[in-house]
Amino acid sequence: MLIAIIGFFAGIIGGMGMGGGTILIPALVLFASIDPKIAQSVNLLSSIPMTIFALLIHIKNKKVVFKLVLPIALFGVIGAIFGSFVANYLSSDLLRKIFGGFLLLVGAYEVRKGIKEPKGNCKKKK
Repeated sequence: MLIAIIGFFAGIIGGMGMGGGTILIPALVLFASIDPKIAQSVNLLSSIPMTIFALLIHIKNKKVVFKLVLPIALFGVIGAIFGSFVANYLSSDLLRKIFGGFLLLVGAYEVRKGIKEPKGNCKKKK
C-alpha cells in the first residue's frame, strides 16, 4: 500500500511537470528503505508510462513547444548516458547525499523566489 501511495503522489507531481522523481526517489529511500541506486532505476522505468499520459494531456492542451524538445531530448539522452555510467562508480551513500543537496538547493531557491515576489503577483507564462 505504501508503494502505491508513493507512486500516486509522484504521478501527481510528474503530471504537473515538476519531476515525479523529486518525490519518488526520496520517498522510496526514506519510507520503503530501498537502495538509492534501485530507487533511481525504479523512478526511470516508472516515469515512462506516467510521462506518456501527462505528455498527451499537455499536447492536447497545446502546452508543448516542440522546437525546444529536440535539443533538450538530444542532450538529455547524452547526459543520461553519462550520468548512468558515473552512478555505477559512486556509492549509494554518496548518491543519496548528492541528491539531498540538490533538493535542498532547489528548495532554498524556491523559498527565496517566493519571498521576493509579492503575494498574488505570480508571473504567468504564455
